[in-house]
Amino acid sequence: MATVRPVRPSARVRAPELTGDRWLNTGGRPLRLAELRGRIVLLDFWTSGCINCLHALDELRPLEREFADVLVTIGVHSPKFRHEGEAAAIDAAVRRHDVHHPVLNDPDLTTWQQYAVKAWPTLVLVDPEGYVVHVAAGEGHADALRRVITELVAEHERRGTLRRGGSPYVATRDDSTELRFPSKAVPTAEGTLLVADTGHHRVVELAADGRTVLRAFGDGTRGDTDGLAPRFAEPSGIAVLPPEVAVRVGYSVVVADTAGHRLRGIDLATGTVTTVAGTGRQWRTGPDAGPARDVDLTSPWDVAWWQPAGGVVVAMAGNHTLGLFDPVADTVARFAGTTVEGLRDGAAGSAFFAQTSGLAATDDRLWLVDAETSALRWMRPGDGAQGGFTVHTAVGTDLFTFGHADGPADAALLQHPLGVAVLPDGSVAIADTYNGAVRRYDPATNTVNTLARDLAEPSGLVVRDGELLVVESAAHQIRPVPTGDTAVIDGQRQVVRRPPTVLAPGELDLTVVFVPPPGEKLDDRYGPATRLEVTAAPPELLVEGAGGGTELTRRLRLAGDVREGVLQVVAQAASCDVTAEHPACRVTRQDWGVPVRIEPGGAPVLELVMAGS
Repeated sequence: MATVRPVRPSARVRAPELTGDRWLNTGGRPLRLAELRGRIVLLDFWTSGCINCLHALDELRPLEREFADVLVTIGVHSPKFRHEGEAAAIDAAVRRHDVHHPVLNDPDLTTWQQYAVKAWPTLVLVDPEGYVVHVAAGEGHADALRRVITELVAEHERRGTLRRGGSPYVATRDDSTELRFPSKAVPTAEGTLLVADTGHHRVVELAADGRTVLRAFGDGTRGDTDGLAPRFAEPSGIAVLPPEVAVRVGYSVVVADTAGHRLRGIDLATGTVTTVAGTGRQWRTGPDAGPARDVDLTSPWDVAWWQPAGGVVVAMAGNHTLGLFDPVADTVARFAGTTVEGLRDGAAGSAFFAQTSGLAATDDRLWLVDAETSALRWMRPGDGAQGGFTVHTAVGTDLFTFGHADGPADAALLQHPLGVAVLPDGSVAIADTYNGAVRRYDPATNTVNTLARDLAEPSGLVVRDGELLVVESAAHQIRPVPTGDTAVIDGQRQVVRRPPTVLAPGELDLTVVFVPPPGEKLDDRYGPATRLEVTAAPPELLVEGAGGGTELTRRLRLAGDVREGVLQVVAQAASCDVTAEHPACRVTRQDWGVPVRIEPGGAPVLELVMAGS
């Protein structure tokens, strides 16, 4: 059963003050919790490259509107990657993702540590008297937050401690540009470019010069409308279908409508847009295969037609898998991955991915970049023990190591790459986004070098008539990249600055806390309501206790001869309304990668809060 730890009045915890290096969306003015007394404060610990954090931003928007007169949302941006903490990067992230509440940049994770946060995103509710009353890790908590906030409003209105009105948010000026944070591009047979103009929620066709807009699909307003006046929601990847397939299905282009959790088809001849896959609901659990418009998708980030797979491969960044969309059969299925975030090669069905964000297909290989493991990887058909498809890693190590280093591929380092393209000579160009660079991997020599530096978040690459073009997202432009001159960068290995949890060797009591929100109870009608899975990297860290089970508490045994590693914990809980005639039910799921250091005298317990007080 879930571990419930109600907070007694004597155990109330005062919310620590907010500490960081700069404030955004406040007109430059720092905020203190004391001045927000009387308001309910929602702290959102996030980082701009985390897909789950972007999901949470979308989930919070309706709550911010609904409780606008009593709720103050503050984003605490606690970066995973070095680049995310830089001033220009956080400025761009706030504008790119339309964040309309104050944001504190916390580059040294000072506030993160004061609130004992262990996952991106983590949401913390502070009551009008300044006490922490609710914590939730991960995404999918909007309904629970609504219930808790509603109770807080009633309680503090009754006690006279609620203050309404007055927002500290100050809008940041956003200069107008023809493109706004574009992400991906593909060439057409006519020599034009189709570009995902992500920040304008549209797809545009540019002339051969890469600047002149010939036409736009979408009016610049976020939405999900089909037809001749379509609307998109942060579109990203674009794939052009083979002509013989396009004739059969009635559209020629597939677009990954990322924040809309759909695939959209564009008929370039008529300009008509249709939804070809996805329901608009974000996948959380349950079936991920079936009729294309009946299956929930989750943040499809890129798409590529790959003939060996017989369809459009979909980088399902939201759950760390690859999907396969067959436009002729009109179906969607899981193609690779398990939903566990990480880096593991082998058979496609058991491989781990980490927010795959770029795809490039050749006749016999599918190249991909995993942003969260800073990895370049590839798939090939027919080379596994049982046939099928297998996954290989060319560059990349784990979830916590990154940098800018060239040379032999097994020592090379990337930083959160988002795009990839195959060059005419067979080498692979990489949009090394957080290094502001374009890199090249040569499979023949198994080496990496640098083609270009000092770019503003390159997010996509496209080869047109032998020329390499880069989608420079934060500069709102597309420009050519020379491929003749290269440099070799001898950069340093870097790691995520997130502080490790110090644990003692030997027995460890792990507890995941889940408290159903007000008005809900655990749903055990069809079996256990909770599930817990624990793994470790390296595997030798965990002597006993690995694997799955139904209890949210478990006794582990940690090795004494492994000094550092990562505990990977996946928990989920099913809950339903208590009194409704037709109760709404939901599954809460969270995945933690907890960096740990093993030392004598370390803690013998580890508590992770999925949701509760």
